[in-house]
Amino acid sequence: MQPINGYGVAKVLDSTHPKYAKDDLVWGSTGWEEYSLVTAPQLLIKIQHTDVPLSYYTGILGMPGVTAYAGLYEVCSPKKGEYVYVSAASGAVGQLVGQFAKLAGCYVVGSAGSKEKVDLLKNKFGFDDAFNYKEEPDLDAALKRCFPQGIDIYFENVGGKMLDAVLLNMRLRGRIAVCGMISQYNLEKPEGVHNLEQLIGKRIRLEGFLAGDYYHLYPKFLELVIPAIREGKMVYVEDIAEGLENAPAALVGLFTGRNVGKQLVAVA
Repeated sequence: MQPINGYGVAKVLDSTHPKYAKDDLVWGSTGWEEYSLVTAPQLLIKIQHTDVPLSYYTGILGMPGVTAYAGLYEVCSPKKGEYVYVSAASGAVGQLVGQFAKLAGCYVVGSAGSKEKVDLLKNKFGFDDAFNYKEEPDLDAALKRCFPQGIDIYFENVGGKMLDAVLLNMRLRGRIAVCGMISQYNLEKPEGVHNLEQLIGKRIRLEGFLAGDYYHLYPKFLELVIPAIREGKMVYVEDIAEGLENAPAALVGLFTGRNVGKQLVAVA
């Protein structure tokens, strides 16, 4: 049996690799365990900035941060004044997409699954508006209320009925970055998408992507994000479970929206 792998922050205890020395701090692919033997160190990135919380390297300065940055800036190329919608907007990636879009001068709306999360989006993350999708019997109507002019950029984290509703509200030459579809992962039969014909007349570009495709931009990413954190222009919310024994419950909770912000497990 092998431990589950995930992204983590760790201290190097011993190394025979020329790029990593004892006591170096790194982030990247680690196991759900107290000690990991890493045989593929190319999956690790050395931490250079230690004046921010180390946990940020599992989130805003780690894979979720690169995901948000790449999906918005590289896939969607936002322009000042454009209308941006983010689903699952209070999660590890969504909360950052919204803040990046505001830095780019966009109008940003997010959706989440509780009043607490909606309040976070508007009052902490700086979204222009937000709504609780669980309280909206008609997602198309909710989007038309929030975006009477339509949507230029959709950062897709949910899929299913949400994607169908968004397609009806996209503007001409809109862009959709497909990051995830969490509503579909545990269904025995995934839901179909019925409004794909909208892609044609509106010339919408829908593109999937992986953060790993953009790690070569990590230095450029840090040049934007580190100053924004230091100056208070970007914030990050974490939900930390204490102890490796609580990791399974924390993981399962992701699929019911129990977590608020980036779900972490503090192993030691």
